[in-house]
Parts: sequence; structure tokens; C-alpha cells
Amino acid sequence: MIYLDNAATTWPKPSCVTQAVVNYMNEVGANPGRGSHRLAIAAGRIVYDAREALACLFGVADPLRIVFASNATEALNLVLLGYLHPGDHVVTSSVEHNAVMRPLRYLESTGVQLTVVPCSPQGALDPADIERAIRPNTVMLAINHASNVMGTLLPIAELGAVARRRGVLLLVDSAQTAGAQTIDVVAMQIDLLAFTGHKGLLGPQGTGGLCLGERVDLERLQPLKRGGTGSLSEFEQQPDFLPDRYEGGTVNASGIAGLGAGVRFVLEQGIERIRAHEEGQTARLLAGLQEIPHVQVYGTLDAAQQTATVSFNVAGLEPSDVALRLDDEFGVLCRAGLHCAPAAHRTIGTYPRGTVRFGLGYLNTLEEVDAALDAVRQVAAHL
Repeated sequence: MIYLDNAATTWPKPSCVTQAVVNYMNEVGANPGRGSHRLAIAAGRIVYDAREALACLFGVADPLRIVFASNATEALNLVLLGYLHPGDHVVTSSVEHNAVMRPLRYLESTGVQLTVVPCSPQGALDPADIERAIRPNTVMLAINHASNVMGTLLPIAELGAVARRRGVLLLVDSAQTAGAQTIDVVAMQIDLLAFTGHKGLLGPQGTGGLCLGERVDLERLQPLKRGGTGSLSEFEQQPDFLPDRYEGGTVNASGIAGLGAGVRFVLEQGIERIRAHEEGQTARLLAGLQEIPHVQVYGTLDAAQQTATVSFNVAGLEPSDVALRLDDEFGVLCRAGLHCAPAAHRTIGTYPRGTVRFGLGYLNTLEEVDAALDAVRQVAAHL
């Protein structure tokens, strides 16, 4: 079996991730921040250690500005629903995942103004187009770091410069890049970074969060949920300090234990090494797919300009049929369809059909890439 659905969730996980979750469940198990006994303290230490690891990875000076959530979608909703008001204007791109588009379309129905800036058919975005879309009432740019459909990287550092120059916030969805691309929130001038734990960070599902920059008005950013935090229990109002202001309810401590282990694994391996490995695999996959008759590949076709996610179609065959044959006949597991990103598919001309998507990961090998290419070659051969 060859697993090529890492753009959805990475698998397998490093053994240290599984061990961290099991150790938490078997040896700790207590509620972090909810008591002073030894196991509660141990649980709190594990959660804080994960914050520190994430802060190190993303260049965040204060680990308390890392707020945990169940996934990137929740983190994005926290920002978009908690910060934007009717009459505000927000700018986004035409290759966003529904984790951004659905909250924005909802907010549009309530009076928030929205501009969707078109990307090229390869998924590329010109920062000048974003700057031209900014209005006097613009408060935020909401942009993904890379498309989950064709992997095209967007110019986040340049957009950060635009945001600072024009006095607006930059919200970045890093679901496809955290752990696989260099992200420095200070150097790239990112104000709000939403991340998920179960993809490039190699952690369990049900983990993720938000990095809060210094420019964010915390009084304006309202919590998505309110409730018990373990702090200030004598008051019936939500604490106003970080991270408790945005972490109502018990966090997924066992998942965060695994996430912390995944982030430390990434730090030990090094982003440059991970990126080089994935870029080499992607280049091989792109070159091989383009040599197969009747196969169309989408995106920049340049491994240096994208993540390890590659979308393609086989002429005359539905993406779902191709994916089913790859699974049933060759043991190649991938994803077909619209990938929760219809706007991106409209941009590259594959809506409503969708594409076949290969999502490579750090634990894949070149041998697996070659085997997957041979499988696609055989599927397309009869054409």
C-alpha cells in the first residue's frame, strides 16, 4: 500500500507521536490547569511544552500567544467571526479552502464586505492585485500559504509587507505548509497564523491552533467559545489574558501531547531537510506525470514553487474512477474530487469535475513515487 493522501492528513505518524499520546493516556491522564496535584501539573507541563515547541517553529517570542484549537478551521473561525464586523472589508484569494471561504461567505451575508482576488490558472497570486483591492475600510487580508489543490505557494512575505504598509492585518492559513515550509511570523510579518496539527506537523487529528501577533487588538478579537479554563474560577466572566481568553473548555491534552512530539520531530529533522526531501519527490512526480500520454497536470509545474501536493486528470476518465482504480488495482491511496476548495477548482478550470490529488509527505520515498507513476501509466495506457 502506498499512502499519497498526506495533504488531507499525514500517515503514518512518527513513532514518537504515538508513544506520546499513549504515555499521556497511560501515565498522566489528568486535566491540565484544573488542579495542583502532581498529575495535573504534569499535564500542564506537557501542554506548555507543546506551546514552546510551536513558538520555536514559528518564531513566536511568547509561547502564551499560541492558542490551541481543534484544527485550523476552528482557528480561522475564531479570527474571522471574532474580529470582523458589518461594514468591514476583507480581501482573500480565489484559491482558498472552504475553511476560509465558508466563514467569509457567511459574514458577507451579515454585512461584511468581501473581495476575492483572482489567481492565475496555475494558482499564482500577484501581491499588487491584493494591494489594489484594499479599501479605506479594509481590516484584514485572509490568505492561505499554499493551495491544497495544486500546492502553489502564495507570496506571504510580500503580502505581509503590503499589510503593514496599508495598516491591515494579515491572517494566514498554514494548513498545507506548517511543518513542511519555513514560517517565521516576525520575518514574514504575519499577524495571525492558523495551523493544523495533523498534517505537516505530524500530530494527531483534533489538534491545531492560532499564533497571535502583537498587532492584534485582543479586545476586539472576541472568543469563539467561553467556559471553564481552570483559571480565575471565582469569576463568571471569561479571563482576558492569553491563552485562557480563547481556550474555553478542556483542551485535547492527549492530542496536544502527540502534537508536541510531532513538532519536536520536525524541529529535530529540520525544515530545510524536510523541504528538500519533499521537493525532490515532487519534481520526480511532476516530471513523470507530464511524460504520460493523456495526463494533464495542474499548477506551476515547478517543485520549487509549490508544496508536495500535485493534482492531475486523465483524459476521458472521471477523477473518482482513476482514484478507485489506483486504490483497487495498485494499492495507491489518493484523493479525488473538489478537495473542499471549489473556488480553487474554478480558478484552474477543473470545476465541477475536480482532480486526482497526490499528496506526498516526508515519510514517502522515491520508490513509492515511481510505483505511483507506473500505476497512473497503466491506468492511462488503454487510452
